[in-house]
Amino acid sequence: MESPNGTGYLLPVGAQGLANYPHARTIPGKARTILVSGTSSRRADGTFEGCETKPDGTHKLDCGAQTGAVLRNIETIIRGATDGQHGLESVVDATVFLTDIQSDYAAMNAEWNKIWPDRTKAPARTCVQVSALPNPKINVEIKCQAVVMD
Repeated sequence: MESPNGTGYLLPVGAQGLANYPHARTIPGKARTILVSGTSSRRADGTFEGCETKPDGTHKLDCGAQTGAVLRNIETIIRGATDGQHGLESVVDATVFLTDIQSDYAAMNAEWNKIWPDRTKAPARTCVQVSALPNPKINVEIKCQAVVMD
């Protein structure tokens, strides 16, 4: 059965990356695209999941906890944009921004793989390191595109 986010294309075994994502994804016809802005782990009350402020004012950041929260926030955004009809299963492409790819990639990737354990149903993905994100309380941000059939 075709995945709700289209058909994935995978290069032959041996050419796979470390995470669950296809090399390409074909979008089905007669679909609507949802462009989701860069999303962080910010909660509705303005705090950030995965951020502990130390007594000296610095922050201890947990990239795994933040990534889980980011993906839940994206799920909420897509559900809101589709009157609750679609969620993360509709994501076709994502860009992950990390402030320290060497330290945080594994934790981010572990959370990603919990959501998409089957790479044939996962979105296409790019992961890059950036020098900073808009708030020092975050170390991961994800922007993505979802495609839904009405």
